[in-house]
Amino acid sequence: MRILISNDDGVMAPGLAALRGALADYAECVVIAPDTDKSGASSSLTLDRPLHPMTLPNGFISINGTPTDCVHLGLNGLLQELPDMVVSGINLGANLGDDVLYSGTVAAALEGRFIGCPAFAFSLVSRQTENLPAAAYIARRLVEAHGKLDLPPRTVLNVNIPNLPLEHIRGIQLTRLGHRARAAAPVKVVNPRGKEGYWISVSGDAEDGGPGTDFHAVVQGYVSITPLQLDRTFNEAFRSIEPWLEGLL
Repeated sequence: MRILISNDDGVMAPGLAALRGALADYAECVVIAPDTDKSGASSSLTLDRPLHPMTLPNGFISINGTPTDCVHLGLNGLLQELPDMVVSGINLGANLGDDVLYSGTVAAALEGRFIGCPAFAFSLVSRQTENLPAAAYIARRLVEAHGKLDLPPRTVLNVNIPNLPLEHIRGIQLTRLGHRARAAAPVKVVNPRGKEGYWISVSGDAEDGGPGTDFHAVVQGYVSITPLQLDRTFNEAFRSIEPWLEGLL
């Protein structure tokens, strides 16, 4: 089996190395990741300049682009053989609820949707690394078990792992996406020459984080798994929009 591994924290991120280490003896792994941190890049592609792959001493391939660029190149000519699966992470920080709209970690997995196997996006709900071994172990277990899944094509499994030692993790829950409240206001800054700028601020807290959501699961000490699909069509809105359109033209 061949697995393409990517992330959005960058090619030197500890979570990427931990994920590669966890899967190294299970599959032939190829790592293609951004040369710098691309958190929040979502599914953006780089279209205004060429991308330059560089193979590092550890065998990882670094690209001066986004997570989606990395997987896109890997699936469309950079690799001699197509991988059987795309796995992204391990992100340091949660990708819960609305985070999936912005997450480069999730976006890298979404770019792997064309492959028959489900794609995985793994995140540890912490910026610290002390529980990365537990997250890596869980990632390995889930990837190993993928053959027992019967999912529709183009499904991505978004996995959030609580920041706990393995022995304190209570289990795994199948969840839906919760929702965050509105983010904090951007922070205004002024440089020494008087030019104003803004830092995007922190995400909002959970507004919809009750039982059944990914937020609730990780707070309770469970691994959260949320199946995602690319189709964002709001089918229930058809009932309201169809009569509204009648007679407009």
